[in-house]
Amino acid sequence: MKVAVIGSGYVGLVVGACLAESGNDVVSGDIDEGKVEGLNQGEVPIYEPGLERLAENNLKAGRLRYTTDVVSAVRLSDIVFIAVGTPPGEDGSADLQHVLAVARTIGEAMNGEKIVITKSTVPVGTAKLVRAEIEAHTDFTVHVCSNPEFLKEGAAVEDFMKPDRVVLGVDSEFAAEVLRDLYAPFVRSGASILLMDVPSAEITKYAANAMLATRISFMNTIARLCEAAGADVSHVRAGVGSDSRIGSSFLYPGIGYGGSCFPKDVKALISTIHENGVDASILEAVERTNDDQKRLLLDRVVARFGEDLRGRSFAVWGLAFKPNTDDMREAPSLVTIEGLLARGARVVAHDPAAMDEARRHLGARITYAATNYETLTGADALVIHTEWQPYRNPDFARIKSALKEPVIFDGRNLWDPEDMAEHGFEYACVGRRSLPPRGEEG
Repeated sequence: MKVAVIGSGYVGLVVGACLAESGNDVVSGDIDEGKVEGLNQGEVPIYEPGLERLAENNLKAGRLRYTTDVVSAVRLSDIVFIAVGTPPGEDGSADLQHVLAVARTIGEAMNGEKIVITKSTVPVGTAKLVRAEIEAHTDFTVHVCSNPEFLKEGAAVEDFMKPDRVVLGVDSEFAAEVLRDLYAPFVRSGASILLMDVPSAEITKYAANAMLATRISFMNTIARLCEAAGADVSHVRAGVGSDSRIGSSFLYPGIGYGGSCFPKDVKALISTIHENGVDASILEAVERTNDDQKRLLLDRVVARFGEDLRGRSFAVWGLAFKPNTDDMREAPSLVTIEGLLARGARVVAHDPAAMDEARRHLGARITYAATNYETLTGADALVIHTEWQPYRNPDFARIKSALKEPVIFDGRNLWDPEDMAEHGFEYACVGRRSLPPRGEEG
């Protein structure tokens, strides 16, 4: 099929490369000349495992190309995906200006019947606005559908190529049949293609992300209860997650969710709920809990060392909001680091993928280490934000000898408190009892 993907951000890049991999002729349109030039040379501007190889292979095969000529991309295609950003406005609602600008361009470029699909995460009712904008500029037939993405950063290629379901909000049987064919190569293992009306598809994405965000905030509340009551959240999680009605996913306590989806989507859904006259208090509580949880490590550092941190240095392992991505949008690390800097501390940080992104957020206000161990020399404590695989089995004797004091604040529960006590560390994690240091290793 001939497919256009308008927008070469995170979602657009993954969609374009994966659709090309299944044999489609894909042209990706974006107005950023520098980005397009780099993409056509095989330079993928985001860190996502497997994406660069996929894009490079399909560029060489001629099934994928990038262009700034969005009008030509639309005219050459039968299916057009809208995959531009929907950043939150001041009230938390999704800003649709980029989506509607693309819709206007599509309308002006229409040269025949086309299927237009909103791939961006958009609030219910957006398809109607897109249709109105397109039809204001053309007399050709347009089918406006919703196909929300469910791509986890760090596993997006795998999620697209082997989805657990494909949600299609369609406005005609013609569009349904075409999109079934488009997605058929990705569901051969038995995943469901769920056909529904467009408004239901638009709500589905927000509902799914809000449900996962709710599980995270709920478990973080339980973790705080466990600490107060002397319980162990790892045991509670096992007991709750083994219930087949609940399952174990997204029940890990930590320092809150971040990234490009959950914070934005929860805010947007709250706004949509209010607009429709429905009580949004449950999601407002989720958001408040997450904001509080992001401050957990900073609060613990301050409780341990005091408000005045001048002359102190802190090692930070992990900057991205989760492993296998360089995304630092809404990352808990930013809350901790900004709080440490505001109190006069020095911060030395490491992340396997997000160092360049960190420089864009923090500039020269912190020191960037080439390895995780280089952050430790002379530091008053180690603070862990991201559960990268290389951090999971470190040399504890080396950590202890490098730190001024054997103090670790772990926001991701990488290690067992009993083991850390034996290693001689003062170890604070989430939802588990802290034990006094016992060992003298190193």
